[in-house]
Amino acid sequence: MGHVFPMIPLAWALRAAGHEVLVATAGDALAAKDAGLPVVDLVPGFDIKVLYGQVLRDNPELAKEMEAGMKVTDLRDPVVLSRLALVSMMLTDGAVALAEQWKPDVVVESMILGAGHVVAGKLGIPLFAHGFGFARGGGLAPRWREYLAAQFQQHGAELPERTGYIDIAPPSMLHEQPTGWSMRFVPYNAGGVLPDWARRTPERRQIIVTLGTIAPIMSGLGPVERLLAAAPDIDADFILALGSADTSGLGAMPSNVRVVDWIPLDALLQHSPLLIHHGGAGSTLTALAMGVPQIALPSGADRYINAIAMHDSGAGVSVEEDELDAALIERVLTDDKIRHEAGRIRDEIAGLPTPGTVAERLHEFVVQR
Repeated sequence: MGHVFPMIPLAWALRAAGHEVLVATAGDALAAKDAGLPVVDLVPGFDIKVLYGQVLRDNPELAKEMEAGMKVTDLRDPVVLSRLALVSMMLTDGAVALAEQWKPDVVVESMILGAGHVVAGKLGIPLFAHGFGFARGGGLAPRWREYLAAQFQQHGAELPERTGYIDIAPPSMLHEQPTGWSMRFVPYNAGGVLPDWARRTPERRQIIVTLGTIAPIMSGLGPVERLLAAAPDIDADFILALGSADTSGLGAMPSNVRVVDWIPLDALLQHSPLLIHHGGAGSTLTALAMGVPQIALPSGADRYINAIAMHDSGAGVSVEEDELDAALIERVLTDDKIRHEAGRIRDEIAGLPTPGTVAERLHEFVVQR
C-alpha cells in the first residue's frame, strides 16, 4: 500500500481530466479500490508477507540482516534489487496480458517495480516511474533489464524509448536535483469514518503514533513498548494508530494512551503537535505536508532514507528505538526550531505543481510523437 497510495492523487487527477485509469496490482495494494478506482488483481492470492517469509527461509544471511534492521541506503544494492525483482517477476505476465487487452497509452509505475518496463517496451508506449519518498530511483531502468532478462526475452520486449519520472520529495530536502518532474505530495491514507473525538480540538496535546502496515510484521512492536514506558511521564494523550497489528502482548495501557483502528493519518494530524512513526515514506511525507514535527524510529527497508532526510531537514529527529524516552519526546514537542522547519517544508510542498498540473503535462508528453 505504501507504494500505490502516493500514486492515487495523480490517478484521480487524470480521471478528473477525462482520462481512463486502470490500476494493475496485487496483494495489499488492491486497497486502491477503496479510492474508487478500477483495479485488476494481477496475482490472485498474492501475499507479500508469505513471499518475504519464503525469501528469508531461502536466504539465512538476508534473514539476519532483516532481524538486525537492514539499512537500505541505495535501491541499486543487489540484495535490495533481488527482492524487488522477485515481486516484479510475479507481476509481469499478468501486467503484459492486461495491457495487450486494455491497450494503455502510457504506463505509470512505482519506481521500485520493473514489470511496467516490460509492458511499455513491448507495446512501444511511454513509461513514467513514480517516486514514493526520498529513495532515489535514477538509473534503475538498466538494472531492470538485467534482473528481469527472462521476462523481457519471454515477451519480446526491450526497455521503453520514452520515459519520465515524477518526484514527490520536497526539493530542499534532497542532496541532489529532483528526478524528473516535481509534484506536490497530497496525502492519501484511504478513507474512513471519523469518530467524534478525532474531529474535535483536543483539550490537551495529542500525539499520534503509527508503525504503518509492514513494520509491525517485519520488526515487531518494540517502539510501542518504549513509548508505553514513557507515556505516563508526559502531559499529553497518545493515539496509537496501529491498524490490524496484534497488541495483545502489550499488556495494560497507561491512562493517557488510546489504541485505535485505521483512521486516515492526515485527519489525525489536524490537531496534533507530533507524529512518532517508523520512517515510512507515507507517514514522513504526510507529516511534512501537514507541517507536523516528527520523531522517526526507522527499522529497515527505505525507512532510514526517509528518516535521515527528515532529520537533516530539521523538521524532526530520527533516533534508534532504544533512544525513545520521555525526555526526547518533550524536547521535540517544545523545540521552536523544529516547528519552524516543519512549517517551512509544509509551505514548500504546497507550492509544488499539483497532481492536476502534472496530469496535464503527462497528457501533453504522451500525445507528442
